Amino acid sequence: MKLLTVSPAPHIRDKASTRSIMLDVLIALAPTLVASIVIFGFQALLVTGVCVGMAVLSEFVFEKGVKKSVTINDLSAVVTGVLLSFCLPVDIPLWIAGLGSVIAIVVVKQLFGGIGQNFANPAITARVVLLISFGGAMSTYAIDGVTSATPLAAGAANPGVLGMFLGNHAGSLGETCALTLLIGGAYLVVRKVISWHIPVAYIGTVAVVSLVAQQDLSIQLMGGGLLLGAIFMATDYATSPMTNAGKLVYGVGCGLLTMMIRLWGATPEGVSYAILLMNILTPHIDKLTAHKALGGDAA
Repeated sequence: MKLLTVSPAPHIRDKASTRSIMLDVLIALAPTLVASIVIFGFQALLVTGVCVGMAVLSEFVFEKGVKKSVTINDLSAVVTGVLLSFCLPVDIPLWIAGLGSVIAIVVVKQLFGGIGQNFANPAITARVVLLISFGGAMSTYAIDGVTSATPLAAGAANPGVLGMFLGNHAGSLGETCALTLLIGGAYLVVRKVISWHIPVAYIGTVAVVSLVAQQDLSIQLMGGGLLLGAIFMATDYATSPMTNAGKLVYGVGCGLLTMMIRLWGATPEGVSYAILLMNILTPHIDKLTAHKALGGDAA
């Protein structure tokens, strides 16, 4: 008689690992990094290098200091560093960029238990902290050596649809070129690293509200950090809902909050704040949209 093997969950396993997922994210981010170097010059690569270097170093030093297993090989700190650099202006003082990485890794990620335990996206939270602490440095954008406002700012020049699509305008390193961000997003969907639910719900909600509010659709969709946030940050596994229904609710919430801040807030951009607020609501969304167990009541 053949014996049955009894073991705890999970019973269904996947070949994907944290490292392989993070490598896919880095591959998806690579076209935007190249675009940022083309648009802003090699200073963009320096800012990214500082953010990545400090993120990896912070994770290594902290884990060594508290005698935890060192996890820098899983590439999650590298991804955090790249994403944070994409949220920064090209002429940001390098010490501020490095400080942002320390905040993202130590305060937001490691103090809450490490990867998968953080309640908010590390790069988004670090950007919000830097915006509050160093507002001037974080809101001064330059392109071709000339300081100018982002297209979302009141009175800023409109670069046109093609200019917005190709990134020919001022902004943070990773938020200008819509073309490369969409290429990266398509890669992640094809690789099944992310699903379409959050990006489509987020971007779609912003589009609908923009049309109702009679806003320039190209600026609202391709300006600021909308595509970067919707594709690469709002979809963070640890801080977004688990169910497809929850992801749609979450994406719509991000979109509504983003447009509320853009239309009526004191700042022209609302992506970071919207995602951070929805990160906080994620556990409640998960609870409300949890699948009902077969033959039982939903928890």
